[in-house]
Amino acid sequence: MDTMAVEQNGINAVPLAERRGRPADLFWPWAGSNLSLFGVAFGIYVVGLGLGVVPAILTGAIGYLLSFGLVGLVAVAGARSGVPTMTLGRAPFGYQGNKLPAVLSYVSNVGWEIVLVTLSAQGGAAILGRFAPGIPHTTATAVCFVIAALVTIAIGVYGHALIMVVQRYLTYAFVVLTVVYLVLMAPKLGTALKTTAGPGGWVGGIIFAMTLLGLGWVNCGADYSRYLPVEARPSRVALWTTLGGAVPPMVLLVFGVLLAGGDPGLANAAGADPVGALAGALPTWFLLPYLLTAIGGFLAGAIMDIYSSGLSMLALGVPIKRHYAVLVDGALMVLGGYYLLFVSSSFLGTFQAFLAIIGVVMAAWVAIFLVDMWRLRANGHGYDERLLRPGAPAVNWAGLVSLVAASIVGIGLITSMDQNIARVVGFLMSDELKTGTFGAANIGVVVALLLAGLLYYLFTLRRR
Repeated sequence: MDTMAVEQNGINAVPLAERRGRPADLFWPWAGSNLSLFGVAFGIYVVGLGLGVVPAILTGAIGYLLSFGLVGLVAVAGARSGVPTMTLGRAPFGYQGNKLPAVLSYVSNVGWEIVLVTLSAQGGAAILGRFAPGIPHTTATAVCFVIAALVTIAIGVYGHALIMVVQRYLTYAFVVLTVVYLVLMAPKLGTALKTTAGPGGWVGGIIFAMTLLGLGWVNCGADYSRYLPVEARPSRVALWTTLGGAVPPMVLLVFGVLLAGGDPGLANAAGADPVGALAGALPTWFLLPYLLTAIGGFLAGAIMDIYSSGLSMLALGVPIKRHYAVLVDGALMVLGGYYLLFVSSSFLGTFQAFLAIIGVVMAAWVAIFLVDMWRLRANGHGYDERLLRPGAPAVNWAGLVSLVAASIVGIGLITSMDQNIARVVGFLMSDELKTGTFGAANIGVVVALLLAGLLYYLFTLRRR
């Protein structure tokens, strides 16, 4: 496959002649998209929940493995069918009913694009400020933002083949540069952290890690496995997807926790600008490599998101070619990034609110998707193409009702640091619960996952 040719496949099943590779190839795109220095900041954020060193590492690792394990299971459906994730969603939700989760998936992808490109611009501006103090901060931010957005859009337009190659080499570069960064920062590590949170803090740490990582990718799991041969073993597809997505950020998580242990005040600084805060103690000679590592890591994730958001737009039925859909997504990414960089006064509060709400909805969606795949598409049945094309049943009420009901309950059991969003979430909790350990745990994410899966299973008991 020509890596410099614009991909022509959209949401159609990839022709058998174009399907090649090994399940192990899935390690690279998922590792590259999650091997950013923001993984170090994640470790610092988890510590901010009141967890000590060991609890923070354990809860983060469990959350990463559980959530990316779900992505790995979704990837199995892509290898079986050759069809992207949100198109496969037409089976459990119906051809028209699938438009609701497709819209939510689109919002999730575009939201993550905006967050990652914003972080890239913030970090670039902070480091450029140390190189050239005379450059106005706003100008440096704008320049980094434009470069990050253009690179993300360009690679997203070319599509799957170029993304797979770029992610592999980005991963090689990130590993080398990240190891150097870890060595330079090793003297700053420490374990001076005490656990102040109770059992709810442990639960909250696991859920927080799940929303930070895997639950933001479940709606993309099949998008990259669909080019594998039909005979690819499902267990290997799931394994390599999980390892690629969970293991590299787990290493960075441990380092971030230990870094916060050496400097407990780092959590506050990382909340405003994680990349700039983590660069504070670096020697000048390593600032340029660090800048490339930080920006490249964020862009690797944004590239994956902009590709999948284009596929989600096509799954909505928008009559547009895939590469043009990427351009539309890119325009929205630029607008959202402009708001976060130059208008919003609380990036972290807005980001956490986005994570919690999207985490609830994506948890409910993936539960329904996996129950449907396990009960109705297993044992050689696969995905009947008549379920995925025009003329298919319009609405599968079992899937749609399960999604809406579980999402409403889940959103009613989460809290938010954003004061505006806090007014519309947590409506199933009393004020005492909201301000206590239960509220901080955002248990609504897990409730939505379990409730959606249970409802769909019960609704489809009699279905063949």
